[in-house]
Amino acid sequence: MTWDHVNGTVAADAAVIREIACDESGSDGENLTGGNTDVFAHASVLLSAASAAGHVQEIRNRIRSPAEEYKANHLLREKHRAVLEWLLSPSGPLHGRAHVHLVEKPFYIVDRAVDLLLDDPGAAVSLFAEGRRTFTGEEWTSFLEAANHLLWVRHDEPPDTPHTPVARFFHLVDTLRGRHPGTPAADVLGRLSEERPRALSYRAGIQDGPFVLAPVLNPLLPSILHTAAHWSDGGRPVRLAHDRQNMLTPERIAWIEGEARRRGIRLAGLRLVVSRFDARVQLADFLAGIARRIASDELNGRGDPALSALLRPYTGAAAVWGDERSWARLGPARESGGPSAPVDSRAQGLS
Repeated sequence: MTWDHVNGTVAADAAVIREIACDESGSDGENLTGGNTDVFAHASVLLSAASAAGHVQEIRNRIRSPAEEYKANHLLREKHRAVLEWLLSPSGPLHGRAHVHLVEKPFYIVDRAVDLLLDDPGAAVSLFAEGRRTFTGEEWTSFLEAANHLLWVRHDEPPDTPHTPVARFFHLVDTLRGRHPGTPAADVLGRLSEERPRALSYRAGIQDGPFVLAPVLNPLLPSILHTAAHWSDGGRPVRLAHDRQNMLTPERIAWIEGEARRRGIRLAGLRLVVSRFDARVQLADFLAGIARRIASDELNGRGDPALSALLRPYTGAAAVWGDERSWARLGPARESGGPSAPVDSRAQGLS
């Protein structure tokens, strides 16, 4: 199995393997509450190098910006609305050839914390919905921040004191239970409050164990696995060409490939490329940035119905998304015409 760097194709001995170009937008590592956006998007496209180069040139011809490298922000400017709509439209270059995996960061925090402490996806969905309805905005933000720090991989913590992530998280859990007794949210918090030993064991494992290859809070690695699963659905193997990213070290690439094999995903390999030299990855970069902005606007009640409708054919049902109102506008439609519900990643073994 070899890659032809001149022609941008897989050599004949692996001709059945499709190469998918990928990029992300909204990556803040494990800092999901203090980053620049509340949405992470991982986009992928299936196009030949020549076709992608032609589409990128068409975008440049339509926008006519002197910028050396185009980004999603060029397409998101109001004066270029027609170009954006063309790119996403059924008659555009990406329709049927691209996919976006979306992650709602606040829900991801709750999902990962509940997975660690309770291993109950239903409890995560309940806490996310009920917590936002029950707690004040300040209380909800404090809970998300405490859960974020509980899960965040650090190597320089002192033993458990009132200022460590474990103590801070469980102090807040008990405080919120006391303020909102008898509510469904308090019921889930009550279950969490009994699992302090699990949290302490998790933190001890981080301090005393080996280097963590796959931090539970970083959505990039599981999103890559979702992308590979989407394109290899039906059993056809795929290779991923991904824009360079500091998180994607050789060790983590090996971890991704190993996890794919373990989970039955037909991933033939993952290689890193420089986006400015690969038009396919440039298109994935455009789509990731566009999808993140459209999804974030919809999540925050300022969505553009036309753009949300154009994005829907690209979004996957396996998105890690907890807000039902926005997902009704962003998620892929069922065959009956109604929107699909968000799917918890653990239901598919891809968390």
